[in-house]
Amino acid sequence: MSWLYLFLAICLEVSGTTCMKLSLGFSKAVPSLLLFVFYGLSVVFLTLAVKRLDISVAYAVWSGLGTGLMALIGLVWFEEPMTVSKSIAIGLIILGVVGVNLGD
Repeated sequence: MSWLYLFLAICLEVSGTTCMKLSLGFSKAVPSLLLFVFYGLSVVFLTLAVKRLDISVAYAVWSGLGTGLMALIGLVWFEEPMTVSKSIAIGLIILGVVGVNLGD
């Protein structure tokens, strides 16, 4: 169940970050409100996940997968450029998350 909570926390964090972009600097009401709702719920589910998971693993997975998903959303939805250096950096983040989990 803890991994499900962690997965929900990641999805909610990515939703909140997407709303951050959509809020246009808090100038749009609905995305601005949803930003806080999604981030708040993300922290709730992350807290539930770390009841059973090591915080080092949970936080690494939460932040690493969130970063990777946001890069993908930025590329596909917001049409942001994917440079070679950005690709390498995201790959290193993913390798780090895998390394933290394998070290367990």
